[in-house]
Amino acid sequence: MDGRKPGNGEHPQDGLAERFEAHRGRLRAVAYRMLGSLGEADDAVQETWLRLSRADAETVGNLSGWLRTVISRICLDMLRSRAARREEPVGQELPDLAPATGHGGAPEDEAVLAESVGRALLVVLDTLGPAERIAFVLHDVFAVPFDGIAPIVERSPVAAKKLASRARQKVRGSAAVPRTELDRQRRTVDAFLAAARGGDMAALLAVLDPDVVRRADRAALPEGVPTVARGARAVAEETAGFTPRARFAEPALVNGSVGIVVAPRGRLLLALTVTVEDGRIAAYEVIADPGRLSRLELGVLDDVRPHVTSAHG
Repeated sequence: MDGRKPGNGEHPQDGLAERFEAHRGRLRAVAYRMLGSLGEADDAVQETWLRLSRADAETVGNLSGWLRTVISRICLDMLRSRAARREEPVGQELPDLAPATGHGGAPEDEAVLAESVGRALLVVLDTLGPAERIAFVLHDVFAVPFDGIAPIVERSPVAAKKLASRARQKVRGSAAVPRTELDRQRRTVDAFLAAARGGDMAALLAVLDPDVVRRADRAALPEGVPTVARGARAVAEETAGFTPRARFAEPALVNGSVGIVVAPRGRLLLALTVTVEDGRIAAYEVIADPGRLSRLELGVLDDVRPHVTSAHG
């Protein structure tokens, strides 16, 4: 798709392009959450316009519902094609961490979308089956009733509800500790990330245990950096050097406890398992190996925000 917006003269049905443009932002928001890629989302939006331009607009009574159904089916087909190709969404080689995109949409658009949706949510959505992802996004994020979801995923309303319920359980994950402990862990991890993003040595030293141990897969580290680092000073100095990467980090539920996912453009690159003791980080491990990443149990820590209406969510 060339990504061009429909304009005057492209179709004889008066006002059709303008009516479509009024829905473009919401369609893009829906497609991005379904696909996790801004380029693919823009392709899905353009394909939706092409199908509308070939349709008899006079027979479309509810344009908003028609467009949502069409783009959802397009996204479902794209997700199924992706699954058939056995694309691996995690564990890619470490890229240049500038927020660039492959195609379609400006880099800043993708950064805004990933930030607004939540990197942890995008990562967990990638673990869902195609129909689960469509049902969850439509119902839990955009409040579409199951009667409207059922024909899209080719299930009964009851079956569509079960799809969304299974997806919701996977998105939320399963905590291994009580909520009060999760909250304590979250405060510590938030403080660590804030210090890492700012390269704040004093704040890093304050949140790290004096005897902290950092372990990491070799693939997660620059050449020559040891896979094990010990002591607050050594770990803080190293962490301060990874400030660019910290911009793409977000707290998440990792194997039942609060950890961190690093997900440029919403695709999982690294995960950190974190051990918190007495309000400080006593140890953490940086996981980059694709096989290890795929075996992690991940979940979001915050409730999904429903009723998204804007282009950027």
